[in-house]
Amino acid sequence: MTTVRARLDASPLDLAQHVADVSGPRAGAVASFVGLVRDHDPGAAGEVTALEYSAHPDAERVLTAIAAELADDPDVLGLTVSHRTGTLGVGDVAIVACVATAHRAHAFDVCRTLVERVKAEVPIWKRQLEADGSHTWVGLT
Repeated sequence: MTTVRARLDASPLDLAQHVADVSGPRAGAVASFVGLVRDHDPGAAGEVTALEYSAHPDAERVLTAIAAELADDPDVLGLTVSHRTGTLGVGDVAIVACVATAHRAHAFDVCRTLVERVKAEVPIWKRQLEADGSHTWVGLT
């Protein structure tokens, strides 16, 4: 049975727990992605000091649907993805995705697809707070 977990979380994310959630005796590979808050962005006028993530009420449903669709692949043995909400500082973990398969190439491919789809489809927005006190919204299109 494939382990699937998808959630939005206001608490810090734990990479080791995500890896443990998808690991098992059939898994030969676990590919993971950890997205961090960085101190710069092309859309920012200056240094980014924090991000505030907001989510539409349907965001977790969309996240869960993406995870379930990708986990429906018979070669995916486990899949988990979590995205933070709330205020995060530079260096904080914003998203963790892990995918377990028997072989590494497929784990990498599914993990990349998972992250790209989350970024493109899940209605999560971020407000970039900058050192000069200004802010920029990202993802409102």
